[in-house]
Amino acid sequence: MDTNKIIIRMPNWLGDAVMATAALEDVKSHFSSSQVTVLCHEAIASLLQANPSIDHYLVFDKNKKESEKKRIYQALQEERFDLGILLTNSFSSAWWFYKGGVKSRVGYNSHFRRPLLTSAVPIRKNHEKEHQVIAYKHLLSPLGIPLSTTAPHLYVRTEEEAQAKKLLASLQISSSHILIGINPLAAYGDAKCWPLDRFRALSEKLLQNPQVRIIYIGDPSGRESIEKNLLGLGPRVVSLAGKTSLRELLALMNQCTCFVTNDSGPMHIASALHIPLVALFGSTNEIKTGPYEKAIVIHKHVACSPCYQRHCPIDFRCMKTIAAEEVFQAIKTEIPAL
Repeated sequence: MDTNKIIIRMPNWLGDAVMATAALEDVKSHFSSSQVTVLCHEAIASLLQANPSIDHYLVFDKNKKESEKKRIYQALQEERFDLGILLTNSFSSAWWFYKGGVKSRVGYNSHFRRPLLTSAVPIRKNHEKEHQVIAYKHLLSPLGIPLSTTAPHLYVRTEEEAQAKKLLASLQISSSHILIGINPLAAYGDAKCWPLDRFRALSEKLLQNPQVRIIYIGDPSGRESIEKNLLGLGPRVVSLAGKTSLRELLALMNQCTCFVTNDSGPMHIASALHIPLVALFGSTNEIKTGPYEKAIVIHKHVACSPCYQRHCPIDFRCMKTIAAEEVFQAIKTEIPAL
């Protein structure tokens, strides 16, 4: 099999894309002389900047995916890729590689894709009991790439670090402070989210230490609710929700002493940046999609969990049974000086 030019279709969700970086690194390590291109939408391309395993980016507008098809087909045909690896399970992603003339096409045998793939990998029977990072790696087995211990990793440029420190300094936050990052949201749905009033109670406990500074992050849709929840907590708590680019967010998170989050893209980002991490789970399964690196996971495992619902149809018990004091004690485990 020729492997001079490889294209990898990256997942669309931030968290999934972070978890896929381990497989991406394994591909580049195994085919070190090959040119590796990733096919992804704009946010994922931004997330993966500065990754040494990537030589080129082929980026599409996810809001115009239908109209982008012709351009992507043409780009794939012009590049004449020897090998395509699908880290997505959709029929459409396999069709893109097939229509684009990618010679060898490797992907999981799902969503009626078998006729479009040259290597259709069966989904493992125990896949719900293994981490998604491992699932991505098993997909590489037809290529002779052994299962590795490589962990997901993201990269922050030196100049981005400097800009993050400059922004924090403008907020009277220095390296001498204990900086707690908090992500109270989850793009998938509110079933994943610990109640905002619990995050406020946690912030009040943290602020009892005068060295603590807290930054809240989130997308623009959650900006108003986060800022409303923080009213009256004082200047040592700052909301940056909706005020940073994704690259700025990575650099800011990299300055945190500890990061507290729901199961979300930022959780996986924190794990891939090797930031001390406390992750709150309820509707999802930490065995499958929890932090891959060492972290404290709080999950009450009520009878209906995991349900994988976007919105809780009953009483939200999986998240409401997590107390602010329990999360505070978990943070103290990560930061003994607290």
